[in-house]
Amino acid sequence: MKKKVVVWLGVFCLIGIFAGSSYAAEKILKMSTTTSTQSSGLLDQLLPEFEKDTGIKIKVIAKGTGAAIRDGQDGNVDVIFVHAKGREDKFVADGFGTKRYAVMHNDFVVIGPVADPAAIKGMSDAGKALNKIATAKATFISRGDDSGTHTKEQFLWQQSGITLAEQIQTIVKKGKKKDITFKVPADSTAWYQSIGQGMGKTITFAEEKQAYTMTDRGTYIKYKYGKTPAVELDVLCEGGADLANPYGIIPVNPAKHPHVQNDLAMQFVNWIISDKGQELIGDYRLEGKQLFYPDAK
Repeated sequence: MKKKVVVWLGVFCLIGIFAGSSYAAEKILKMSTTTSTQSSGLLDQLLPEFEKDTGIKIKVIAKGTGAAIRDGQDGNVDVIFVHAKGREDKFVADGFGTKRYAVMHNDFVVIGPVADPAAIKGMSDAGKALNKIATAKATFISRGDDSGTHTKEQFLWQQSGITLAEQIQTIVKKGKKKDITFKVPADSTAWYQSIGQGMGKTITFAEEKQAYTMTDRGTYIKYKYGKTPAVELDVLCEGGADLANPYGIIPVNPAKHPHVQNDLAMQFVNWIISDKGQELIGDYRLEGKQLFYPDAK
């Protein structure tokens, strides 16, 4: 009897050792990314293929670009995949990232109700379109979350020529409060609403209010053609140079944060800018509509 107990104890120990070894061998890359790569469905297209090719799993933390960049600055992730090129370049210049790799682009669009009370339909100059929205005091919903989209929106308000005022807003991410400071149209309380939410929720809220908002095209297509019931807001302003929306991927610098998994980060970088990764990005469509255009090849 004692021998059987010893044998079974040995078996359980071996099982524990192998299970522990298997768990320890599991490779998990932590990535902070903008909500649009997730909300658009693109990551569902890419990540299973990457894991199949490399055995590396990716833990995705989707949030606004500003918060994703702060994750990289704090060393909370191994790589960031975002869309605010000026901030990305500064992230690298300040030593937090090793290099920015161009991955893909689409564009931003201004969407709104079919009634189009500000009469911006067909415009390509987003600054002038926002000026007309402000002049008409038509309801505009802003993400207000320090994301790449929010950064672009602030730039376009500056281009609009209207008077701006500084605003401080508290946003909550994973139970943590953070104050962000940004510019909004002056004296706009009656028509401009900053809600501190991601792109999907902002589009949904804008539809409820029959309001204007700005979105990346990929997320708009997802909500317009890949969701039931479909969003009924229309693209009213598009095509201008100021609406360009490039995405970059940046490994967090191990010289700044020695614990980051730079080897795994570089495997993902090299995969996503490879022929296969770029082809998957270019082939991703909803209802026949292309959401992103590859930039690395």
